[in-house]
Amino acid sequence: MKTPILLFAVCVTLAVVPAMAQVVYSNGPTNGNTDAWTINFGFIVSDSFNLSMATTITGATFAMWLEPAAPVGPCAHCAYGGDTLETAELSITSLENGGTSYFDQMLNFTQSNCVANSYGYNICQENTSFNGPSLNAGTYWLNLQNAVTREGNPVYWDENSGPSLASQNMVGTIPSESFTLLGSFELKNSPDGSQQSSTPEPSSILMLGAGILSVASLFRLKIHR
Repeated sequence: MKTPILLFAVCVTLAVVPAMAQVVYSNGPTNGNTDAWTINFGFIVSDSFNLSMATTITGATFAMWLEPAAPVGPCAHCAYGGDTLETAELSITSLENGGTSYFDQMLNFTQSNCVANSYGYNICQENTSFNGPSLNAGTYWLNLQNAVTREGNPVYWDENSGPSLASQNMVGTIPSESFTLLGSFELKNSPDGSQQSSTPEPSSILMLGAGILSVASLFRLKIHR
């Protein structure tokens, strides 16, 4: 019975060798019941984010408020569904919706984990991935606009008053919104002056695999004693 255990450990080890996107910035959890800001029909919402080291941005998740499904028949709760965010323009700039532009594209979104809030809107997690820019450590601005939904309704970015600065093009300064940026950290200087990757190297993963195999062997010995 040793072979299945060893094969399982090796497979698990090899499965994690490719670099995976990780959270490089989070502006805090979804609120869902305070307020939200429109990101279509000419409105632009901008939130700042800070990077502590050189980083490549490859994706993002947002919390959005969307219109619920229209009632079907006499029962207002018989049909649960609602509108869907399809695309939105996402840009990354040096200033709030201005300055140097590092990225600007219309992106597709996938929607999940929708729940109804106390105002009757569906609060949904919106996910997108893209070949984003490589940015040095510093402060940048993430801007959302020109959103398109399946039903053509307004879509609203959830306000959670996280650590970011934020603004809306028609109003000015506002509380910040709920979002998480995904990507990978690039090479950084180690204390001895050399450069190291902040993500695990294949050799490190193989060492981890060897450790897993050792633990598996010890576990097997304990079982059969």
